[in-house]
Amino acid sequence: MQKLRSIGFILVGAVAGVLISLNFQAIADRAARTPLPIEELRAFTEVVDAIKKNYVEPVEDKKLFTEAINGMLTGLDPHSAYLDQEAFKELQVGTQGQFGGLGIEVGMEDGFVKVISPIEDTPAFKAGIKPNDLIVKLDDTPVKGMTLNDAVKRMRGKPNTQITLTISRKGESAPIIVTLTRSIIKVQSITSKMIEPGFAWVRVRAFQEGTPEALVKAVNELFKQGQVKGLVLDLRNDPGGLLHGAVAVSAAFLPQKSLVVSTDGRAEDARKKFYASPDDYARRSEDVLKSLPAAVKTVPMVVLVNGGSASASEIVAGALQDHQRAKVIGTQSFGKGSVQTIMPLGNNTAIKLTTARYYTPNGRSIQALGITPDIVVEDPSDTATRVREADLQRHLENGKAEAKKDAGKDPKDAAPRARTVPAPSPAELKPIDFGSKEDFQLTQAVAFLKGEPVKSQAPTVAQSTKTN
Repeated sequence: MQKLRSIGFILVGAVAGVLISLNFQAIADRAARTPLPIEELRAFTEVVDAIKKNYVEPVEDKKLFTEAINGMLTGLDPHSAYLDQEAFKELQVGTQGQFGGLGIEVGMEDGFVKVISPIEDTPAFKAGIKPNDLIVKLDDTPVKGMTLNDAVKRMRGKPNTQITLTISRKGESAPIIVTLTRSIIKVQSITSKMIEPGFAWVRVRAFQEGTPEALVKAVNELFKQGQVKGLVLDLRNDPGGLLHGAVAVSAAFLPQKSLVVSTDGRAEDARKKFYASPDDYARRSEDVLKSLPAAVKTVPMVVLVNGGSASASEIVAGALQDHQRAKVIGTQSFGKGSVQTIMPLGNNTAIKLTTARYYTPNGRSIQALGITPDIVVEDPSDTATRVREADLQRHLENGKAEAKKDAGKDPKDAAPRARTVPAPSPAELKPIDFGSKEDFQLTQAVAFLKGEPVKSQAPTVAQSTKTN
């Protein structure tokens, strides 16, 4: 797999993805001030002066300084960024679960826009856009030479307007041309149902403002249908979202005041601990979780994760795993264990700055590693090569802090060992809908809750039709 030159998990039409928005205030560096780097500042002003005098076309000061800010932030890590007025507004709208666009998560590889994943029930998903597709043209304009932001802006637009994508797909001899109609994308945070009598399934697609309330409603409705013997919390392909949502979802299943996650950074405000307490998850004075049935704290649980589970999803999976509240089943998660603080600036702009790493209750850093499932079960329909945090250029290293934290720990607190259950074949199986009867990982999670063996593979078509 070729290394990605530049990647940003961007929901087209929204600045979202695998980030955690913490409500830290933008604060000045309280450390002792160091002398200004005179030589570097002189070089900077000389470059600005050279551009203004000699560039082939006149350039406004605003553009020069905006691009300088962009360069400073994007040069740090894949998640720090400058948010102009449009991007800042879309970030705020995106956390509400609604935004405009095509509905794809994209990055940049070798000058082309690379599809990370289409979002379910969106124009891109319905048109058959697949992970690893390379978008080479937008309408009649080649993508080569565009920045990722430029390409994303071209794909955005008013609902009911169209855009034609030219796609290069591995295994296809000719480019694929598809015309999509832009729409308002509404991401339903929670979906749920009874898989079979006694066994409930709750999927969190993203951690938004309304996720805690939606979770409570879904769980209460499931428990009203009869005794719940087991519950599957599905976090697959959940790119993350708001921290308080992750703390609330964890708190729904953990004892009161259990440690959910801690963060550690240079600034005092970046060093915090978050517990299963209304003080840390309630956005209003009312405790949104108080109406949950008591049995939700003890019902046997499985958490499903995959390579698309990131950030807030990993916080939840790590908390439930460390407290031995649930078994984690699936594949290695994405590995985004860093915290981005949104710092508003003037003119309705902001910067998104990486300010801390987060740690699970047992002190594990997930950054560039991810959550290791207790039982590894591959998804036979997921044939794409997953891009993870560790594949991103300039990704934040895991750091040595967790090694110090783990020193002297009791062996029982170490990350659990995984056992691998081979995926069924053939690899050409089409993607399935999560929660359906064909969802192999889900069927294995339910089998585990029943105390049944986790099957090593599902029967192939040939096996199912064989006669003796």
